[in-house]
Amino acid sequence: MKPRSLIVLFFSFVLISILSLRGKPNFIFILADDCSYLDMEIYGGPAKTPNINQLAARGMTFSRCYQSAPMCSPTRHALYTGIHPVRNGAHPNHGRAYENIKSVAHYLTEAGYRVVLAGKRHIEPAIVFPFEYLQEFADPIDEEVMPVNGWRYPNVFQTMKNSKNSKRPFCLFLCSNEPHGPYTKGDSGPYKNVKLSPQQLDLHRDSFINYLAEITYFDGQVGEIVRMTEQLGIRENTLTMVASEQGSSFPFGKWTCYEIGVASGLVASWPGVITENSSSNAIVEYIDILPTLLEASGQKISNLIEGVSFLPVLKGNKQKHKQYAFSIQTTLGVNGVDQAYGIRSVVDDEFRYVMNLFPDNEFSIPSSRRLHQETKNLGNQELKFSQRYLSRPEEELFNILNDPYCLNNLAKNPGLNQRKKLLSGVLEEWMVSQNDQGRATELEAESRQSGWMQKKRLLEKQNDNQ
Repeated sequence: MKPRSLIVLFFSFVLISILSLRGKPNFIFILADDCSYLDMEIYGGPAKTPNINQLAARGMTFSRCYQSAPMCSPTRHALYTGIHPVRNGAHPNHGRAYENIKSVAHYLTEAGYRVVLAGKRHIEPAIVFPFEYLQEFADPIDEEVMPVNGWRYPNVFQTMKNSKNSKRPFCLFLCSNEPHGPYTKGDSGPYKNVKLSPQQLDLHRDSFINYLAEITYFDGQVGEIVRMTEQLGIRENTLTMVASEQGSSFPFGKWTCYEIGVASGLVASWPGVITENSSSNAIVEYIDILPTLLEASGQKISNLIEGVSFLPVLKGNKQKHKQYAFSIQTTLGVNGVDQAYGIRSVVDDEFRYVMNLFPDNEFSIPSSRRLHQETKNLGNQELKFSQRYLSRPEEELFNILNDPYCLNNLAKNPGLNQRKKLLSGVLEEWMVSQNDQGRATELEAESRQSGWMQKKRLLEKQNDNQ
């Protein structure tokens, strides 16, 4: 055996020994709400995030992390089940998973974990998500949280403390409301003269400034949680992840399958396991989080889970993970939408291909209609911006390395026909594997909404007809 191989084996043995002495690790997953990752400081954005920066300095920053859908509810269903939205049943917003599906709350509870969710939920039915729920972390919209014993989230702290004292590992999902609108948290003062991103028009400046302040507010939440682990002496045995979720609610972010809509920031820190101040361009998906936690806890990964563990990437044993990542958007199910505009998308190491299933329809959701009203009396540039948001061709292709905001559609570039054909075929093959029938699936989407949402929409239609 070569000396290098012996060295690798030795260090692998040492790492395994360390982990066995530690016992099962704790897991903390902190999720923002409607945050475009390119707006965060660690990705070159203007929003100051000192606590996330510090976490990244003690861990790994991912540049190619993707969620299954650019909406809160489908994103969370996929995250917790490890299954893409159409297959788990919750592809429209305010959707519900099939009742025979298991989630992280089942898998890790069976492994001896205390599995807790604090903050925003947006998941159904209860039988699929038997978390222990805490009424904390999703802050009130218009008021600050008053500290108790020095902590804004004392129940989260007590949960960690009790788990430590009982020697029972925990898995905490901490789901913030920030920076979801309305933007009322944090200090916007430092951002008054900020440069707008290509996602913004000048008429959005004030909202954008307040949104950046809320990202910094979210960063403060992250800092408090990390300080809890340090005070309790459990930081070394805790895998902590922070993710930015889907894009912001500004145009071309949330509700779209453009890069800024479905790409997520992801930072992971696990002292002694993940190399400090490291980075990865490996393509990972939110559905990969669950199997990663299962492997890290020493559990077998169910073949019902679609995601693939990227623990080898975290440990530095692999540089690559997936060749493709897939995302879908379902407009039926969004409040105030009566016309389908389904979107399917795939991304590889360089290009994003987007298939618009109803190109003859307008992308008519509340944000697009609002943008149309805001720009109809403005200049030609603003009108073009608005029209591009409302009306789209059947196919779009973007070089996301050169064009992360997906401004330049290359679908008609003859030199890229082969790449477009390849990605189109990959996407269609994936749709078949998901039992995703495209237009038909979209037109039936409302049948997969939560019961309360179906009743709400029925009442709205009845009132409209009176």
